[in-house]
Order: sequence, then C-alpha cells, then structure tokens
Amino acid sequence: MANPREQVSTAEGSHVSSMSKLSVSDRLKYVSLGVLVLQTTSLVLTMRYSRTLLTEGPRYLASSAVVSAEAIKILACIALVFRDNNFSIRALNRALKEEIINKPLDTLKLAVPSGIYTLQNNLLYIALSNLDAATYQVTYQLKILTTALFSVSMLSKKLGCYQWLSLLILMLGVALVQWPSGSQYDLSKKELTTGSQFAGLLAVLVACFSSGFAGVYFEKILKESKQSVWIRNIQLGMFGLVFGLAGMFIYDGKRVMESGMFQGYNNVTCVVVLLQALGGLVIAAVIKYADNILKGFATSLSIILSTLISYFLLQDFDPTKLFFLGAVLVITATFLYGYERKPAVSSSKV
Repeated sequence: MANPREQVSTAEGSHVSSMSKLSVSDRLKYVSLGVLVLQTTSLVLTMRYSRTLLTEGPRYLASSAVVSAEAIKILACIALVFRDNNFSIRALNRALKEEIINKPLDTLKLAVPSGIYTLQNNLLYIALSNLDAATYQVTYQLKILTTALFSVSMLSKKLGCYQWLSLLILMLGVALVQWPSGSQYDLSKKELTTGSQFAGLLAVLVACFSSGFAGVYFEKILKESKQSVWIRNIQLGMFGLVFGLAGMFIYDGKRVMESGMFQGYNNVTCVVVLLQALGGLVIAAVIKYADNILKGFATSLSIILSTLISYFLLQDFDPTKLFFLGAVLVITATFLYGYERKPAVSSSKV
C-alpha cells in the first residue's frame, strides 16, 4: 500500500508541474501582447512620419507597401519553417508540399480571412476619405466588441460579467482618449456632406464586423489545426499577396505603369514595410497564445502609447483631462478583463 506522504508529495509535484506549465503559457501570452503593443506603436509613428515627410517626386503607394509586406512575411515564415526542419531544404520542400499543395481544402480555408482583410483595408481607405481622424479612430474601436461577439458565437467563448463590463469601459476609455478638443476640432474641421459622412461611417462599421469575423475565423483555424502557425501564415500570405496585387492594379494601376511599383520608396518606407510584415507574425502569435479580444486591448493600449510619444517626443499633441481619464479607464479595463480567469484556475485545484 502506498505511503500517504508519498501520495501527497506526488500530488504536490504534479500541481507544481501544472503551475509551471501555466506560468510558461501566461508568459508567452503576455510577451506576445507586449511585442504587439510595441510593434503597433512603432508602426503608427513611422507610418505617420512617412506619410507627412516632404520628399522629391511621388509618394510611395500604400497598396504597394501592403504587397511588399505580404511578400516579406511569406519569406520570413518560410525561413522559420526551414529552421523548424533543421535547416534541411529537402525537409522544407516536403513540409510545404504536404501541408500546402497536398491539402488544397485546408489551404483554401485561408482565402476567406485573407479576402476579408483585403476588403477591410479598402474600407478603411474609404472611411478615412470621408471622416475626420478622431471620428474614425473612436468608431473603429467597435471592432473590439464585434470580436467579442464573434468569439462567443463561433468559439463558444464564455465571457463573465466583469469581462463584458471591461469591454464597455474600454470603449468609453478609448472614446475619451480620442475625443478632440475644441482647438483641434476647429483646425481639422472641414465641410463634409451628409452623404459622404454616412458613407464613411458605414465603411467603418462594415470594417469593424469584417475585422472581428476574420480575426476569430483565423483564430479558430489556428487553434483547431495541428499545422504550424508559420505554415498557416504562408497560406494566408499567399492569398493576401494575390488579393493585394489585384487591389494595387485596380486602384493604382495607372501610377504603377507610369512610375513602377516601388516609386517613392526610401529608408522610412522600408521600415514601415518591415513593421507591417512583423505585425502579421506578431498577431499570429497573439492569436495562438492569447485571443483576439486581448489583441484588441493591446491595440488600444498602443493608441495611448502613441499619443504619449507624440506629446513628449514629437511635441505635436496637447493632452487634456479627458485623455488622462480615458487612459485610466483603458488600463483599468485591461486588468478587469482577466479578473475572472484566476478563479477558473483556482477552482481546478480542488
């Protein structure tokens, strides 16, 4: 008969082992979220600088930058798969053939989120053409709520009352952070017809729903599949490259024919493209180790961080009391969202 002390010791050992595994999982989750915040913040600041930088000749095409980022992301993922296969070209070819070519139905599943992401990017250009930046940014935060709704319906995710409350607090906080002051509104105020405002608002709302659906759909594929996340990103990037090229020639085909695809590229443009490519990989890691709702919180935190950097370094922003109140609300909502996860872990100990 086993010694009771040995049984207790074994139970404690298994409990410590499970806790260590949990801590590693949590560490990966929050590291990926932290990298996403830094990446998003850097991308916003460099992209803003690149679009306002005075240069000779034509400015680079946004559609071209999207295509370049997709190409770099595919190459980076292939390099990661190459590393996972012990740097064997034969093993790399076998992995790509078995997982992509020999599984056409699984590969075609990625055409859905890829096509939706392309549609979403076009919608956001329409929105920014018809709405001021503050209205666009506040309205676009509704994607966090739509992501939560799709997570509940498609992934059967259970959200507690504290988590639903945190989503509402988050939306209020971001709205306060982005709320324009009187002077800012007067400077950026422009005449907009009712029709153009409606078109811009409709574009943002459709983009919010498309963003939520595509993100949760991709999360569902990643978490239900045994395939490598890098293989999935190669599949996603392949369709993204096709859709991106089609969009570039549809919207900027004439300019591409006249001055080439890489017109207006400089060092800053290359940094923007690299950050965009990195963003796709970081978001994939966040979806793999965390979820889309936490990704939304990380994006919201990056908005606040970008605004702070704009004030202290770029000195082109004057914060208001509403900004500080909104920042506190967003940070509070971030911690509140994870509040109900701890009791679920502790209850499993019994």
